[in-house]
Amino acid sequence: MWGSTDLTEAEEAEIETIRKHRQELLEDIKKLKEEIAEVFAEIECFQNAKERQEADNNPGDQSSKLSQRDKLSLGRKKFNVDPAKGIQYLIEHEVLSSDLQEIARFLHKGEGLNKTAIGDYLGGRDPTNIQILQAFVACHQFANLNLVQALRQFLWSFRLPGEAQKIDRMMEAFANWYCKCNPGVFQSTDTCYILSFSIIMLNTSLHNPNVKDKPPFERFVSINRGIDNGGDLPEELLKNLFESIKNEPFSIPEDDGNDLTHTFFNPNREGWLLKLGGRVKTWKRRWFILTANCLYYFEYTTDKEPLGIIPLENLSVRQVDDPKKPNCFELFNPNCKGQKIKACKTDGDGKVVEGKHQSYRISAATPAERDEWIEAIRTSITQDPFYDLVSARKKKIASKN
Repeated sequence: MWGSTDLTEAEEAEIETIRKHRQELLEDIKKLKEEIAEVFAEIECFQNAKERQEADNNPGDQSSKLSQRDKLSLGRKKFNVDPAKGIQYLIEHEVLSSDLQEIARFLHKGEGLNKTAIGDYLGGRDPTNIQILQAFVACHQFANLNLVQALRQFLWSFRLPGEAQKIDRMMEAFANWYCKCNPGVFQSTDTCYILSFSIIMLNTSLHNPNVKDKPPFERFVSINRGIDNGGDLPEELLKNLFESIKNEPFSIPEDDGNDLTHTFFNPNREGWLLKLGGRVKTWKRRWFILTANCLYYFEYTTDKEPLGIIPLENLSVRQVDDPKKPNCFELFNPNCKGQKIKACKTDGDGKVVEGKHQSYRISAATPAERDEWIEAIRTSITQDPFYDLVSARKKKIASKN
């Protein structure tokens, strides 16, 4: 076991810095938990007091209706933070029954509900979630719609989650219901499943300004060869789908501020790091959250809005040495050297402005933390579950033939 004499002054100072960071983090977590508990306690007290007052002052049906309306409003807010607890609250307070069809209709109607939260809930692997997902999909009328029209309707009713397993379950349910509504269009649901992903990826390739190489129709035909039980789909069908997406991209539903809050609940990684300024070259301690292919940074862990957002698309990450700080890594654009990275931050007046960085240099507390951040960021940059899911389904079809 090492004694203090085995460590250099620099190592002792680094250990002390880590201890301080750890203590500050624990205090931040404690403060955040206390604030959350206080908010929920205030909501519950307010709700109970209001219900008692209404029951005393307005006996009768009208009081009951007002109370139910308040419960519905509170249940929606709970759902947008934690979907499962929100549904549980609405059932316990008899705003919803436990009937899965009714829950699915409530989600499909979507009034006041965060569409990211809807997507996360529907993608759950619990048998109840899967049954609700199937009922939710069945709320859509797909009969006599081509595949692009059906996808437009489906993808507008929620926001597709980022986890591959959730995407797989949701697109599987979509393909099954589309084929049931439109018998004879495809030979199998696998064909519908693969072609749906091809269309979603085509939409990204055609309309994302960062994608320079726009795929021609011939490439779309090529990647979909043999997907109809080993045969090819009619070229006219593919042409109609291609032109529909080319002329009008998918509309992705926009959420309100709750969407950003919900984004940070299940991050890929989070922690304190030091960031080098873009215009003024000073190091500042920031709380970083990696999620949804973006890197967010905050002044404090309790802040609701980030100081800056760094989209990771088209960026790379590498370990670098810095003369002033240890354990550094850098975000950079390998294809556009000398140009500013497309990112945003808030200035001193609270206005959102374009970032000033040609690269982002960041310092971790230890070499291990640096390596873990680099690996997490690389995974986030390269991870595209669509391609893996399509590849697996194509192999399934090939094995059948």
